[in-house]
Amino acid sequence: MIIAKVINNNVVSSWDADHKEIIVMGRGIGFQKKPGQTVREEDIDKIFRLENRDVRERFEDLLESMPLEYIRISADIISFAKERMNARLSQSVYLTLTDHIGFAIGRFKEGMVFSNALYREIKRFYPEEFGIGMYALDLIEQRSGIRLPDDEAASIAIHLVDAEFDIKVRDAWSMTSLLQDMVGILERELPLPKEDSYRRDCLLSNLKFLAHRLLLLPPEERPKDPALEGFVREHFREEYASAGRVQDFVSRKYQCRMTQEERINLALWLKQASDVAGQEGKKGRLTDGLI
Repeated sequence: MIIAKVINNNVVSSWDADHKEIIVMGRGIGFQKKPGQTVREEDIDKIFRLENRDVRERFEDLLESMPLEYIRISADIISFAKERMNARLSQSVYLTLTDHIGFAIGRFKEGMVFSNALYREIKRFYPEEFGIGMYALDLIEQRSGIRLPDDEAASIAIHLVDAEFDIKVRDAWSMTSLLQDMVGILERELPLPKEDSYRRDCLLSNLKFLAHRLLLLPPEERPKDPALEGFVREHFREEYASAGRVQDFVSRKYQCRMTQEERINLALWLKQASDVAGQEGKKGRLTDGLI
C-alpha cells in the first residue's frame, strides 16, 4: 500500500484498488515515512473508507492530534453499533463520535464531569442506542482504565441517533425534546402500554419518525381520504382528540406543521396502543384478585 500523505505516526492516507482515497491506521505505520513509500499489510489495524470528501478531510485533521487508542475505541464502538443495530450509519459518525470520545475522556481527566439533562429521555426513547453507549463505557474502561459516568452513555447514544437519521447532533437533541413533550401529552391523555413492552416500543418508534419528519422534512401533502378520516373521528374520538392536541402543541412550541394525514395516523397508533394498555390493565386486575 502506497502512502499518499502522513497524518501522524500512526495514521496515513493511501488509495484503494479503485483509486479512492482511504485512511489507514496502525501503530507506527507513519513513523519516519514519506509519501510514495509503502506500508506493510501486516502493520495495518484499520482502514477507513470515507466517501464524503469533507468528512474525510475533517477526520484527517482530527486524527493528527488524537491518541491512537481513542481512535481504536471509537472505531470498535461504531463496528459494534453497526452489527447490533443492523442499520446504515452516516459516515460522519467516525468524525463526531471520535471527537466526542476524545473530548469526554480529556474532560474527565481534568475533573470536569457534567450531567446530561436528557439522560432519562434518551435512555427511554433510544434503548438500543443507549445500550450501545453502556457497552462503549465498558470498552473505554477496559482500554483506558477510566470509567466515565452513565450520562456519557446517553451522549454517545445521541451521536448514534444522529448517524442513524443522518442529522446534526443539535437536531438529535431537539428530536429527543420533542419526543419527551409528545409522550408527556399522550401519557396525560390516554392509557399507554407499559414500559419495556413491544407495543410501547412500536409506538415510540412511530413517534421517532414523526418527530424526525416534523423537525427536518417538509410536510408531504397526499390526497385526503374522507372515509378514513370520518371513521377515525367517529370511532376513535379520544385518540383523535389527543392527536389533535399534539398537533396544536408542536405548531405552537416548535413551529412545525403536522398534516391531517399524520394526525389520523397518530390516532390509529394511539388506538392500538390504548387497546393493549386496556388489556394489560385487565390482566393486572385479574392477577390482583388471585392474590
